[in-house]
Amino acid sequence: MADKSVIQNIEARVRQLIGEHRRLSGICAELTAERDALRKENRALEERNRELDAEVARMQLTEGLAGGSTNRDKARARVNRLMREVDKCIALLERPDVDPDRGNE
Repeated sequence: MADKSVIQNIEARVRQLIGEHRRLSGICAELTAERDALRKENRALEERNRELDAEVARMQLTEGLAGGSTNRDKARARVNRLMREVDKCIALLERPDVDPDRGNE
């Protein structure tokens, strides 16, 4: 008799553990789906943030170039920096001893 009650007790615990496993597996699947959705939303928001930062930079440059703005010095500095970069690129392209694909030889 004692053996039968021990077996029944073990069977009950096994059924309880299986039910708990199913419940936790369902919760895990829900949380995984929620995590994936949040990651996707986060990527979209980060991209939107980059776009807005670029738009703000363009607006500041435009405002600075228009004159009479506190951003004028920043705009001039940025234009000067871009011009220097373009000049460096032109100088590299004009050098006959440098292959742009392989670097300096």
